[in-house]
Amino acid sequence: MTEILFTNARLIDPVAISDVSGWLHVKDGSIAASGDGTPPETKGTVIDCGGKCLAPGIIDIGVKVSEPGERHKESFHSAGLAAAAGGVTTIVTRADTLPVIDTPETLEFVARRAAEDSAVNVLPMAALTKGREGNEMTEIGFLQDAGAVAFSDGLRVVSKTKVLSRALTYARSLDALVIGHVQEPQLSEGAVATKGKFASLRGLPDVSPMAERMGLDRDISLLEMTGAKYHVDQLTTARALPALERAKRNGLDITAGVSIHHLTLNEFDVADYRTFFKLTPPLRSEDDRLAVIDALRSGLIDILCSMHTPQDEESKRLPFEEAASGAVGLETLLPAALRLYHEGQLTLPELFRALSLNPARRLGLPSGRLLEGAPADLILFDPDAPFILDRAALRSKSKNTPFDGARMQGKVVGTWVKGARVFGET
Repeated sequence: MTEILFTNARLIDPVAISDVSGWLHVKDGSIAASGDGTPPETKGTVIDCGGKCLAPGIIDIGVKVSEPGERHKESFHSAGLAAAAGGVTTIVTRADTLPVIDTPETLEFVARRAAEDSAVNVLPMAALTKGREGNEMTEIGFLQDAGAVAFSDGLRVVSKTKVLSRALTYARSLDALVIGHVQEPQLSEGAVATKGKFASLRGLPDVSPMAERMGLDRDISLLEMTGAKYHVDQLTTARALPALERAKRNGLDITAGVSIHHLTLNEFDVADYRTFFKLTPPLRSEDDRLAVIDALRSGLIDILCSMHTPQDEESKRLPFEEAASGAVGLETLLPAALRLYHEGQLTLPELFRALSLNPARRLGLPSGRLLEGAPADLILFDPDAPFILDRAALRSKSKNTPFDGARMQGKVVGTWVKGARVFGET
């Protein structure tokens, strides 16, 4: 039996939406009790938190780990180290690897590598269609039996509506979660910026925000027809929010997420063609950014994630249109999210509702809470600690972060997975 007693902590509880001083007792990998009075006696380790914040570990949905096929970009070992340093205790990995995770054998290889090499929990997704080509659905039942927690073709849209309809129907029969990327594919093809004056002045191929709304409208119609469980990986425009609100009001089993980059950056950050700011979907207008923050605060958008996408230097050091899309985010997710806290846009419990509790609920996990019996997946952090981000110091193999050189606040002091410390001084 291992015991840890955290004392003198700010307990960030996303269930109660509370931020109070107190203590938390961990026994044998699970939370045993918590409170705001006199802490219990223990023969185990006592950690004086010094007034710092103790919160459920972050559950990050949509992390790209480049095993198999592109281990030079990111491995399970490096991703696990980055996650632990960033307060992420569970990563939900994407299937867009080389080869694609679309068979039980590939999924079992990935799960074995993750168990051997990662410091944090790893839950794998599998592809929704074979080869992520959108022509034929995968063996969803077999992949679910092999451990897939969700099914997604990643940033590729399944453009053949009949194929997606069949996949959603089959997923519904197995109570499987489907994660989709909502963009109208023909309008979005070749676009690297959001339509507007800035994109026109820069001469960049652009796409209207309505492409996201159109993609969402189609998928909502299919959900009405099939009754499937569905999560939108990233919702980034004001135009799409009313459709999401109607779908939820009508009782559809739909949730939505947004990446931290779309919450804290806008189209002007691209500046003079800075490719570390090239993302999919592209960065949006400031009005869109503020609308999405409001949606996250109200609970209309459920989940905040990093959309961690490692790219090597060679694929980023190219003209903007030719450069690879994506940014790493496992280590920067929390300090970037704390910008919203310091600006008074979200409270810490509201942030951790989106970072921890809602992802756990969507995936049916017992974590993401400070409740008795929950796994002791915890992070201790100082929300006010200032630092300047140096991308060279990131633990990810790839260093493609848009926050390089940025002034940030919020440092992780310690990370625990099932009561075992995986980051910070022991």
